[in-house]
Amino acid sequence: MNDHAFLLKAEDLCRSYRSGDDTIVVLDRVDLAVRPGEMVAIVGASGSGKTTLLQILGTLDAPDSGRLFFRDRELTGKNEPDLAGHRNAHIGFIFQFHHLLPEFTALENVMMPGLINGRPRTALKDKAQHLLERVGLGQRLHHRSGELSGGEQQRVALARALVMDPALLLADEPTGNLDAASGNRVFALLHELSRNLDLAVIMVTHNLELARAMDRCLTLADGRLQADPPLSGPDAATATDDTAT
Repeated sequence: MNDHAFLLKAEDLCRSYRSGDDTIVVLDRVDLAVRPGEMVAIVGASGSGKTTLLQILGTLDAPDSGRLFFRDRELTGKNEPDLAGHRNAHIGFIFQFHHLLPEFTALENVMMPGLINGRPRTALKDKAQHLLERVGLGQRLHHRSGELSGGEQQRVALARALVMDPALLLADEPTGNLDAASGNRVFALLHELSRNLDLAVIMVTHNLELARAMDRCLTLADGRLQADPPLSGPDAATATDDTAT
């Protein structure tokens, strides 16, 4: 397929760390290409480098070598102001821990990325309210995070990740700190929004049941990405356990 069909493309990503006299290889020539609107899950044992890979794909970290492209624009070697602008314009992030600002309401938390970016407050407030209504929190706009359940807080974080209309959402264990019912609801929202907004989603998870419901499921093992993981090994026990970390 022509490269123009891809939203995100990574080539030969390598990343290693020093531990005493040893070199620990985390990523070993990783290749990945994701199309607009595609949902890709990345699974693997704890410590396999899933979060490191996600951070590199989101330009929060840099590889030792390799190349990263977004809509044919190479991001490798760009300076931090350029990368920050890229993240703000094109990428939404959602993590296992929602990182809401406790002194602000749900509505204000969702508005925050746009306020930082200088968006007009009135239009931004309308957009944030619409997103919160879309994730089922229209009656909780003015509640602070401490007044919301864990599942509600994560849905606020999801709305916040979408307020800048990103083309790509990077999700790191977004259901890992939730009970099964709340985790399934957050995942269903991710799936619905991906389809309705043509939003590409890359999700790191231990939950193989959710991972298998996405368009592709890849396993990161020994620094390499492999397709179609087996239901065996250390992750099998967490296939239906949203509390895995």
